[in-house]
Amino acid sequence: MISFTVMAIVFGVIFLAELPDKTALAGLMLGTRYRASYVFAGVAAAFAVHVALAIAAGSVLTLLPHRLVQGVVGVLFLAGAAILLFKKDEEEDDESVRAPADQSFWKVAGAGFMLILVAEFGDLTQIMTANLAARYDSPVSVGVGAVLALWAVGGLGILGGRTLMKHVPLRLITKIAAAVMVALAGFSLYEAIAG
Repeated sequence: MISFTVMAIVFGVIFLAELPDKTALAGLMLGTRYRASYVFAGVAAAFAVHVALAIAAGSVLTLLPHRLVQGVVGVLFLAGAAILLFKKDEEEDDESVRAPADQSFWKVAGAGFMLILVAEFGDLTQIMTANLAARYDSPVSVGVGAVLALWAVGGLGILGGRTLMKHVPLRLITKIAAAVMVALAGFSLYEAIAG
């Protein structure tokens, strides 16, 4: 059963958390050098793999006692908010993105796929997706919301990340994402205690 409410919550949380991440910058750099549709195909496939792994991990968590899961999820959301608020800004340099030598679909999409697959493994949004899957026990809704959010950030990064960052301060986006995670942590911890 698909819940549009869960999808919307997951989309918002993952979108805001991923927007200030290095992925948008890496996608932007590949998108300026190569055909955007080729880059997006690789990036989208890598994000789908990451979400599938996170949903599987979150589904395993649902086998544990509900109060324990909610307590762990709450603490992890607080940790995620702290990471967002206190991490130092990382600048990506042009040397960190190895561009493929030619413009063929498979080379460009493969470069985008490998870049995201390696850069995002164990990333905050992957952990958050697993937490959300455990919290809502609706893997399809969480998966669709997370994939759409990651694809949206990837697309924005590839097509116009610099323009967005000029109009919306990165610190504001980060603070909003952290506030949403703190709220989710509060709900989860309340359920763990009151449960």
